[in-house]
Amino acid sequence: MSTIQSVAGQDEQHPDVALVERVRAGDVSAYDTLVRKYERQLFRISQHITQNREDAEDVMQDAFLKAYEKLDQFQGNSKFYTWLVRIAVNESLMRLRKRRTGKMVSIDDDIVTEEGSMPRDFADWAPNPEQNYNQAELAEILKKTIQGLPEGFRLVFALRDVEGLSTEETAETLGLSVPAVKSRLLRARLQLRDRLTRYFKKKTPAVAPQVNGAEA
Repeated sequence: MSTIQSVAGQDEQHPDVALVERVRAGDVSAYDTLVRKYERQLFRISQHITQNREDAEDVMQDAFLKAYEKLDQFQGNSKFYTWLVRIAVNESLMRLRKRRTGKMVSIDDDIVTEEGSMPRDFADWAPNPEQNYNQAELAEILKKTIQGLPEGFRLVFALRDVEGLSTEETAETLGLSVPAVKSRLLRARLQLRDRLTRYFKKKTPAVAPQVNGAEA
């Protein structure tokens, strides 16, 4: 069995590649190391797509199993994590297809929302919204707002901004061009900003102006 080449553009072999080599040599514990290393990330990505915790757990397990079965197909031309995420994304989309009877899901399709494919009018950010909400509340607000993004935008945003994949890795994972990823990411960020702004303005009570010594 041929030795995996190191990740392109790097002089040193990535630690994941060494673990994959050990798995191929029969060391199952090395795969357990990879699972523990990436299970949380894969679960989050799967949940971003399926919008369901139980489905995300199933997808995560299926993705790790399929990656193990297809380990010989990993050539080391990309990061193992990127290759793994691609499998999880495909499994998640397949899960959605089964859930939505007869409705196909394609990451290449542009999704039109009530606001249009890109928001046109943006209100200014509410000043220091963190002052009105604690960290836990903000995290929940952000989570729900991300879930409300159109699927194509949400997936790009989750991989690029939440999970920290590079633009190139996101494009490779989703089978998109780099310009397409950049376009969807911009539109996702704009929609997210607009929705958060409207949320905070709706939730923040207006304060009547006061004039010292007299009524306004």
